[in-house]
Amino acid sequence: MVGVMSTDGLRERKKRETRIALSWAAVRLVVERGVANVKVEDIAAEAGVSLRTFRNYFANKAEAIAARHLDRALEIAEELRLRPAEEPLWTAIVAAVEDRFPLGLANGGEEPPDQQWVDGVRLMVAEPSLRGEMLRANAVAEVEMAAAIAERTGTDATRDLYPKLVAAAVGAAVTVTMAHWLEADSPLAMKPLLRDALTQFSAGLPEPGPR
Repeated sequence: MVGVMSTDGLRERKKRETRIALSWAAVRLVVERGVANVKVEDIAAEAGVSLRTFRNYFANKAEAIAARHLDRALEIAEELRLRPAEEPLWTAIVAAVEDRFPLGLANGGEEPPDQQWVDGVRLMVAEPSLRGEMLRANAVAEVEMAAAIAERTGTDATRDLYPKLVAAAVGAAVTVTMAHWLEADSPLAMKPLLRDALTQFSAGLPEPGPR
């Protein structure tokens, strides 16, 4: 029985790794070439799998691209569940986001990327064909985050306002940080920006002092 459980666990981990590899390959190729110049066959080849394997995970390239955002959000929610129970909620949220947000990033988001990468991401997120999938991913991510927050705070994710508000705040922090990152005059490191945004939320968004 132990052997069966171990095999099942390895299989699930392999499936998760393949999904992440496909999604990250889709993002890389689209950022480098543009959405119109990437086919699902290219994504499969970049990830080192067959086209049939790609079809087992995603219906199209937009879904594959959005999956990276969704998987990252789900991992953040899972990490929040694993944080020590005695940690204050926002301390745990900041730590969970810091730990799981860099999903797939080589430098962990602590260093600025090159300008070409930022320009490519800017074009990718502006692509109309991706917006529907990204909105769906955001909605699923927010529900999952609210559930994790409810478990941690002893509230009800369907009936209570609090977990939904906090989940929406986390989502807003990510969205605004991403927009700020894309609009910066020169490339910025993503992780410190996100840490700052969440820390400001945790402090109740106090008014900034004089410059």
